[in-house]
Amino acid sequence: MKKIMSILVLFIVSVLVACGQSDDKTKKEKAKGEQEHVLTMSWPKDIGEVNPHLYAPNEMFAQAMLYDPLVRYGNDGQIEPGLATAWEMSEDGKRYLFTLRDNVLYSDGSKLTADNVKRNIEAVVENIAPHSWLEVVAVIDRIEVLDELKLQIHLKEPYYPFLQELTLIRPLRMLGDSGFPASGSTKDGIEKAVGTGPWILTAYQQDNFAEFTRNEHYWGEKPKLEKVIVKIIPDSQARMMALEKGDIDLIFGSGQLAPEELRALEKNPQYQTMISEPSSTRILSFNSVYGVTQDKDIRLALQYAFDRQTIIEHVLNGIEQKAKSLFAPGFPYSDIQFDSYSYDLEKAQQLLDKAGWHFEKGAPFRSKNGQALTITIPYNSNDQVHKSIFEYLQSAWRELGVEVKLIGEEDQLFRTRSKTGEFNVIMNDTWGAPYDPHMYLRMMTGEKQIGYYALKGIAQAEPLAANIAKVIRSTDESERRSLYEAILQMIHEEAIFMPLSYRTNYLVANQRLANLSFSMQQFEVPLNQYEVK
Repeated sequence: MKKIMSILVLFIVSVLVACGQSDDKTKKEKAKGEQEHVLTMSWPKDIGEVNPHLYAPNEMFAQAMLYDPLVRYGNDGQIEPGLATAWEMSEDGKRYLFTLRDNVLYSDGSKLTADNVKRNIEAVVENIAPHSWLEVVAVIDRIEVLDELKLQIHLKEPYYPFLQELTLIRPLRMLGDSGFPASGSTKDGIEKAVGTGPWILTAYQQDNFAEFTRNEHYWGEKPKLEKVIVKIIPDSQARMMALEKGDIDLIFGSGQLAPEELRALEKNPQYQTMISEPSSTRILSFNSVYGVTQDKDIRLALQYAFDRQTIIEHVLNGIEQKAKSLFAPGFPYSDIQFDSYSYDLEKAQQLLDKAGWHFEKGAPFRSKNGQALTITIPYNSNDQVHKSIFEYLQSAWRELGVEVKLIGEEDQLFRTRSKTGEFNVIMNDTWGAPYDPHMYLRMMTGEKQIGYYALKGIAQAEPLAANIAKVIRSTDESERRSLYEAILQMIHEEAIFMPLSYRTNYLVANQRLANLSFSMQQFEVPLNQYEVK
């Protein structure tokens, strides 16, 4: 009897163990299945509130995931349907009639209507101050709802880039009615992120992570992934470690890795790496109303002491091309070029001598009237590329007798400094499609903008500002080209910008991801296209 009982116990234990193993296997298979449709990526900064109508700290890539525009910027630069399927401009160029796509639902299930679009655009126009740099907001006069799916936007005057600026990631994208705050104005924030885009923000912990889930209501081709998890990792070394440990699948964007880190990962067969076509221009901008860079001879001297080729080969590790114009190839009017200031250290020294800056015996830097020749350069400490470039310049310009004072600051402090103008030189990349060239130039006439500080103190400030104001309103192509030539000539003569290279995006991903690509808009991550193998 005792023997029979022992056999019975052993049988029961075996069955229980087998069942437990089966449960574990099921759980593992379930977890594996869930992970097969999940992409985890890093991002250096918190995504913010993701208010579609405002700027930093809202991150553009996240805004682009959630919200749609009326029209889109196509791969060939053509305007394509978005939430609007058709549009028509009046003969005088002052009215645009839009027909909305039918049956578009927000992520809360509510329907997109002309009234809702009107509410969104008016919310932006009524809060004009933060959009002072953006002409499309300034030219909108009123919005007229014709029926549930038709509305007409009246402009104060014809504006040729109107449709182009509607494609921007912000501020003219649509928020569902339930996303508006109690005050009714999105300048006070949003109640929640309710968009028509391909993703829904389903979980968020500030400075830690954000989880985006596929929007099953999405009107377009749905993403192949079910979820995207964004881990906030400010440090590039920590990002590399997270990738190596398998905690993230993807690092995307310019400046998230130092160039040498990218080159090292390219040699590792565990990862796939890609570099985009030129998406914008990497530019160093002078402040013409601050300290020694008010002097044109100083600006010219530093232009001649700017060794682009060495920076591209040894600092950027060849991941970007040398810039030959203010705007990257393929952008409108990028074919208007002038001879760049070629590297000529002797000429740079002559200009500094001419300006009265000399070496005193035993002094490491040039001086004038007892003042050392010092250049202040702030940079975003989270951007590995900016840091590397300025550290090189600090060393190179020291040989010229120029003291470079570097100030590495976290993103918000850096932005604040750029708006107050407390710098001599600052990185000021152009913004690429669909901003370049007109919006980058328009920015030069808006107060508290980096370009404004470049323009304000130069001898040709008034005619340059007048030409910029005129070119963005010109509806005649030949006149527009002539104005762009005049503008770029003045910028070149005043030596206020130093184009360095054509900026690119890059990505590093593990081998489980497929269909990787880049978007026309450099601030957008085309996660809709990505999938797991």
